[in-house]
Amino acid sequence: MRSDVIPATTTEPPAEVSAPGAGTADIARAANPTAPRSSRSGRRGTRWGLLALLAVLSVPFVFPTWWMVTSSLKPMSEILRAVPTVWPQDPSFDAYGQVFTLQPFAQQYWNSLYIAAVVTIGTMLVAAMAGYAFARIRFPGANALFVLVLVGLLVPSEVTIVPLFRIVNSLGLINTHWPLIVIPVLGAPAVLAVFIMRQFFLGLPTELEEAGRVDGLGRWGIFWRIAVPLSRSALGAVAIFTFLKSCNLYLEPIVYLSSKDRFTLPQALTQYVDAYGGPMWNVQLAATTLTVLPVLAVFLVAQKQFVQGLAHTGLKG
Repeated sequence: MRSDVIPATTTEPPAEVSAPGAGTADIARAANPTAPRSSRSGRRGTRWGLLALLAVLSVPFVFPTWWMVTSSLKPMSEILRAVPTVWPQDPSFDAYGQVFTLQPFAQQYWNSLYIAAVVTIGTMLVAAMAGYAFARIRFPGANALFVLVLVGLLVPSEVTIVPLFRIVNSLGLINTHWPLIVIPVLGAPAVLAVFIMRQFFLGLPTELEEAGRVDGLGRWGIFWRIAVPLSRSALGAVAIFTFLKSCNLYLEPIVYLSSKDRFTLPQALTQYVDAYGGPMWNVQLAATTLTVLPVLAVFLVAQKQFVQGLAHTGLKG
């Protein structure tokens, strides 16, 4: 029997690393056991301190929404107390029932939704074509015309409301939804959308268009098959901007509409008053809570495209 044979040995990883439940901190501690514990605890304390600071800073933004939702479940007497309550003492959904019985709120809700949807789709189409034309098509006076378009951002809507009303009245479109659809799509409210799309298209590589021409695509084919699919992030930003603006439109519906069944939501919220003309706060807050839902849903769905679209608007001037 040979005495120089060395028995086989196996190398096992440290228990801290191989344990199924070991976390990142345990693995780092096993890899570098000499790391000071004070630095790790300091980083952990900094992280928790930052989270606490952000939680405190979010209170001014979250509390109004909290107050709106909880106050819609309170009676008027509790809302008007000298010492307000953070949570309703006796929650009730009666105000939500009154929202639909005091006026045709369901019809008004539909009016706002379909007008906002049509305006958003129309603005996206017009802004995409106009932005692509200003960014990619060279024609005499392009820069001067674009500056003239941007001037529309400097003109308040209150300045143009009287001449627009005279035009709409001469066409017999008063008390219809046409002015709330056509004017935002083709007028000054779409200028910001055109600017966003132009800035995005300026940042697209010209090699993409050259490859499209090699494949036999014309100007429209390059726009529809190459430029538009690549501009989803910018179109998402335009969609959110336009949808929010259309849903919050207040002055124009007051000027153009007079029938309750044609009102939009911002105009409808002012109609919940008692026999003496005083506001019914719990009913108004309940209607406002229902009004926020579609806007919140659109923002949550398109928030990623919204951030990317804003990031791309300043890539190239």
